[in-house]
Amino acid sequence: MTAESNEHERTMAFAEIALGQIKALHQPALPRNYEVWYHYATGYNPSLNQAINEILSANGNLTQDDIEIIYETYLSPIRLTERIDSIGAKTLDEIKQIITMIDAATGTTARHNENLAGINNQLGQAADQKGLRAIIEGLVNTTREMEQVNQNLESRLHASKQQINELQENLEMVRIESLTDPLTGLANRKYFDQEIESALAKASAKGETLSLIMADIDRFKVFNDTYGHLTGDQVLRLVASSMKQNPTGRNFAARYGGEELAIVLSDTALAHATAVADRIRHAVMSKELIKRSTSENLGRITVSLGVACLRPGDSVQSLIERADACLYAAKHNGRNRVICETDPEISATVQYQVA
Repeated sequence: MTAESNEHERTMAFAEIALGQIKALHQPALPRNYEVWYHYATGYNPSLNQAINEILSANGNLTQDDIEIIYETYLSPIRLTERIDSIGAKTLDEIKQIITMIDAATGTTARHNENLAGINNQLGQAADQKGLRAIIEGLVNTTREMEQVNQNLESRLHASKQQINELQENLEMVRIESLTDPLTGLANRKYFDQEIESALAKASAKGETLSLIMADIDRFKVFNDTYGHLTGDQVLRLVASSMKQNPTGRNFAARYGGEELAIVLSDTALAHATAVADRIRHAVMSKELIKRSTSENLGRITVSLGVACLRPGDSVQSLIERADACLYAAKHNGRNRVICETDPEISATVQYQVA
């Protein structure tokens, strides 16, 4: 099965669930309603799923107003932009305040210099001790005024530095959020696409090895349909946790789409990457899944994994296709196994049709 046909089947499954929800609840098939239920079906946004489940539990249905609120709260494309704009506006305001205070301090410094020049002239004209004392007092007052201005400026700059640091941290949080899958905590597809392109370019330029692991949860759709989306979310988090606990060298893990996950391993040969994949497989199957709401033991889950290594002339697409072919060979040969591109199972055919 090619990567394109796999993506088609996965997204069509989400679409069927979304349309099924619209039909079951007798809602109008509006684009916004479909978008909300499609995201619900994918499980990409656990907060959205929780909000919908709570409303359904309390009311048995979602009104159009409920749909609008959920969309604006969890999906509206302007939310991220608004947060970035807000941080930018606060940063500009802080900079303007600093500039205003520096301008004021500059004016005070100019007046101080003028006062010093005047005092210098007065010193040359002082006739007695009384006149000299008055000049010195004026000098002391001018100096104290300047010290106070400098202290205020220093204090304000220190506060501004802290404020700008906080704004930078907030902006970094927004950036990370935009690149992170909220359900699993792994990199999202957008980040995966960026990083694998960069990693492949670096590996090709330096003549280094690069391996890719594609993983898919076995019979996830059946499990999801049987126990519900919330339990399905728990399964995804469990597998993601196992992937994050098996790092090696320079690598990153991502949610590629639906129940399919990926790990890019820089400077890692095929044999080593295959060993990493097998450790992940063992880690997943060693854990028992407990349904949180009922404490019911749901048994164990398994994953199938495919591993491919960068070849001369490879593109991102060709590397992904080979890893995907290995993944589906693993499913075709019984699931709960790792197959790499040099294994005999992959040499026969890559056109597998696996449910």
